[in-house]
Amino acid sequence: MLYLSQMLGRPVLDSNGEEIGRISDLAIQTGEVFPRITSVAFLGPSKTPFMVSWRKYVASYEDGKIQLNKPSYDIRFSYLQPDELLLARDLLNKQIVDTQGLKVVRVNDLKFSRTGQQLRLLGAEVGVRGILRTLNPMLERATMAVAKLFRKSVNENIIAWSYMELVDRDLSSVKLAVTHKRLSELHPADVADILEQLDPQQRSLVFEHLDKQQAADTFSELEDEYQTDMFEELTENEAADLLAQMDPDDAADIIGGLPYEKAEKLLWLMGVQDEKRIRSLLGYKEKTAGGIMTPEFVAVDEDTTVGETIEKLRHLDEDHENVYYVYTLDNAKRLTGAVSLRSLVLADNEKKVCELAIRDLITVEPHEDQEVVADTISKYNLLAVPVVEDGNTILGIVTVDDALDVLEEEHSEDLQIAGAGGLSRDSESYTLGNILLWFLRKHMWFIIWALLAILATMSGNLPQVLPSLIFAPFVLLVANEMVAYAMNDLLEYGSADSAVKARRLFARNFVASLFVSIAAGILGTVLFAALGSSIELYTPEGFDSHGVQAYLILGFIPAIVAAFLTVIAGTLVTVSARRRLNKDKPISSISLTLLMMAFAMIVQIGLQILLRMNSHMFAWLFS
Repeated sequence: MLYLSQMLGRPVLDSNGEEIGRISDLAIQTGEVFPRITSVAFLGPSKTPFMVSWRKYVASYEDGKIQLNKPSYDIRFSYLQPDELLLARDLLNKQIVDTQGLKVVRVNDLKFSRTGQQLRLLGAEVGVRGILRTLNPMLERATMAVAKLFRKSVNENIIAWSYMELVDRDLSSVKLAVTHKRLSELHPADVADILEQLDPQQRSLVFEHLDKQQAADTFSELEDEYQTDMFEELTENEAADLLAQMDPDDAADIIGGLPYEKAEKLLWLMGVQDEKRIRSLLGYKEKTAGGIMTPEFVAVDEDTTVGETIEKLRHLDEDHENVYYVYTLDNAKRLTGAVSLRSLVLADNEKKVCELAIRDLITVEPHEDQEVVADTISKYNLLAVPVVEDGNTILGIVTVDDALDVLEEEHSEDLQIAGAGGLSRDSESYTLGNILLWFLRKHMWFIIWALLAILATMSGNLPQVLPSLIFAPFVLLVANEMVAYAMNDLLEYGSADSAVKARRLFARNFVASLFVSIAAGILGTVLFAALGSSIELYTPEGFDSHGVQAYLILGFIPAIVAAFLTVIAGTLVTVSARRRLNKDKPISSISLTLLMMAFAMIVQIGLQILLRMNSHMFAWLFS
């Protein structure tokens, strides 16, 4: 197999064996499944660029060089055709989207197959081997040899050209790799995942290739920050058209976050029906049942027959909200029941829907919190729940997909509060930044302990702080556990911060600190008893050369006190976190952990210094 990186820079010889240039690029014709190389571009004398037809002039490619079939003076140069592209210029080191893996990757190399003297492009190498090969083939071979020693394999990661689609000739930085589907056939959620991985300019260019309905559906699936960025780039007419195509609840969420003047103008640009649907949702608070409900539901009078109801369903618009239930209304248009689609399909056409309706309905009011609504749908295994106001008048429905969005949002907020998050198994998550962040979260105590040891060694103060360093891991782990304990408490009890709860929390932490201190004291006593007391421990000149026990006591006593005070300080951490949560401010468990560990180490080292400075206190400890 051949690779583009192996061919670039190789010599081009005429039929007389004279070198006339060096390969700078290869051209392909985009219409074929596995396109053949149509032209070779090379740099001649004085770096002058030339291009010749592969089929017409290339006799062979052997031993790392292209041999032409004519002398240099008989060669006629060609030009890049509209349906051709240059591989190095237009594909190499450019981003493509793997729609099977739903991730953005970079073309690191291109792979060819040889049929006689003809080369065909097989696909793009997007793995680490392509990077190594481009840097130096020796580096790739060395890496493969090392991997083999450890019985590991570093496989190629090839995306076949037959699964790649050039979106636009002018869009040289974005190519879409497609499996069995084209971009327009993907689910909007998949397209949204792809768009979120592109930079803003590329995101806008790809978004323009979607039809109106798919653009609206995809826009609804984007995260809020991406919606905001893309919405600002649209003209007023484009924004109005997009909102009109979206589900009313999604459009209302966006409209509600806009300045009043802009929101009114966009509503005015919409059709009357679209404007009415969206306006009906704008009066409800965010994160309530009214804020997430959709006004698109199917309701019929109680005396309507099954046949008439099914006929009504047949005439719904294609973009109508998914129908899970048909709701029945009395003469005053009040909600009286619901009929599932299954019941309608199985019933006789002449039967009235009131005879099939479930009367004991679970309903919610528009002011109820969205999390309560989502929990209701989950608890009773509903596909939708009606939102009603006084008099049992139905205003809309909250569907199961909206409930799932709410639960996901609440779960993400809980994880953010707790600072949770590990290293994903997805390949794109194994970045240096993610690995370092994961290690920092899991082993922050070790990093701080190692830094303290390094600083003490470099400053020449290692003998003075060695007692503290011996017991520092114990103190640091206590601080780490206290932050985790505080974050779990916050997730369980929310942002309540009454004085009563604060006092209970303090009492609980105080008892915990006593247990920690007693347990550590017992372990320390056993350790000292095992060492014995035959070594003289104290002289007025100092303690640096007085054996193991002196160092242990100088570190042990401060460690016990530091751990005790750190557990007590956990009360302040929880109370502070609750207050920040009340003010909708972010809470970083990493920052809190650093703060608590710094507090614990300052207390421990400070107490050790006091002991060393007060010889009478130290001598008293051995009396």
